[in-house]
Amino acid sequence: MTFESLGLHPSIIAALTESGYTAPTAVQSQAIPAAIEGRDLLVSSQTGSGKTAAFMLPSLHKLASAEQSAAGKTPNQEMQASRARGERPRFKAAQPKMLVLTPTRELALQVTTNTDKYSTGIRRIKAVSILGGMPYPKQMQLLAKNPEILVATPGRLIDHMDSGKIDFSQLEILVLDEADRMLDMGFIDDIEKIVEATPEGRQTMLFSATLDGVVGNMARRITKNPLVIQVASSSNKHENITQRVHFVDDLSHKNRLLDHLLRDESLDQAVVFTATKRDADTIADRLNIAGFSAAALHGDMHQGARNRTLDGMRRGQVKVLVATDVAARGIDVPTITHVFNYDLPKFPEDYVHRIGRTGRAGRNGLAISLVNHAEGMNVKRIERFTKQLIPVNVIEGFEPKKTASAPRSSARPGGWKPGDNRGGAKPGQRTFSKPGAPRKDGAPSTGGGYKGSNPRSTDGARRSYGDR
Repeated sequence: MTFESLGLHPSIIAALTESGYTAPTAVQSQAIPAAIEGRDLLVSSQTGSGKTAAFMLPSLHKLASAEQSAAGKTPNQEMQASRARGERPRFKAAQPKMLVLTPTRELALQVTTNTDKYSTGIRRIKAVSILGGMPYPKQMQLLAKNPEILVATPGRLIDHMDSGKIDFSQLEILVLDEADRMLDMGFIDDIEKIVEATPEGRQTMLFSATLDGVVGNMARRITKNPLVIQVASSSNKHENITQRVHFVDDLSHKNRLLDHLLRDESLDQAVVFTATKRDADTIADRLNIAGFSAAALHGDMHQGARNRTLDGMRRGQVKVLVATDVAARGIDVPTITHVFNYDLPKFPEDYVHRIGRTGRAGRNGLAISLVNHAEGMNVKRIERFTKQLIPVNVIEGFEPKKTASAPRSSARPGGWKPGDNRGGAKPGQRTFSKPGAPRKDGAPSTGGGYKGSNPRSTDGARRSYGDR
């Protein structure tokens, strides 16, 4: 199948060809024709599957076709005529034709960048990002241009709606990207308010890792007779990504092992995931002192700093990005060869999104988790979710002093088979410490973060990281 066969606008086909797109992915081939027909969509597809193009290409096609048949003066022509009559121009509320809601700033910027790439041949279609961390005067300038496409995080969008700067009465297309993540981050009330402000006759497309539970309930409320597309769930295997677990005794052991692994000659660029913003800063500083080109990325950084960090990553100036889950959402850098879980994520779904930062566009990748012995059950939950056994690796010279108490069986993904002597444990030997048992250094055996860090200072709470 080709993009031409999907019936897309010629200008879009030309832009895709120039950008090196050859054939649609599975989610694109199913979603694009249905979206062009005007169907509401509920799509479950894994990260890296090409979902941005799946909703943006048909939307651009519809907007471009409408622009060709539209008559009358453009907003710019009306403004020029107003000035010629000596009238003082007034700010009018922006009336976008399309709205894309995303959970994070980075994902919003990625969607906007891709939209600009797809619409290079369509002169009168403009996409802008409205998100937290960007100065209000700058956003007012963008809204004054009355853009056709608005990409926004929910909180900041609500601010502009309440102040009368945005009017959704002319909205034709609503997209919720990574809807499950937005709900996890506490945006449900904002989403409900935004949806209520849009016309009932709009086309709605919802993309999510899962269509069950709260997401499914909301999806049924805001869509009409939707086409459900389930290309691949978030628990599907990343066959092109090699996954490994390295057990560590303490933080010193973890830091020495990370330093060693980052010196792998096959490593081009890497992302190191931490549980807290404080750890992201601390580890990035330590890696820079050790001679690595490292940078932190988290929600407490101003948007300008976050943009510079991501730009440095894309340009190859940053080799190691140390990031929290929310900040790293939406990162698409094809040269990322390694992902390290310095701290395991809270939820198995986040593990899948983390390792999906590598192995992009069919490339191979390596995902390594540095796991304290007390975190064995967390690894087990991830294995049950992904239906994959994650092999345990040991590097000579960095062997853990402790070993796994009940080694996992390769016959049962995520299972534990007593008597299996994998990992060097003696039969019957208990090697995992009890949950909550103190380590020798007196700190709780949580297995993550530096001593003194606040385990609650994560990016899980919406208002703590500023992605409004």
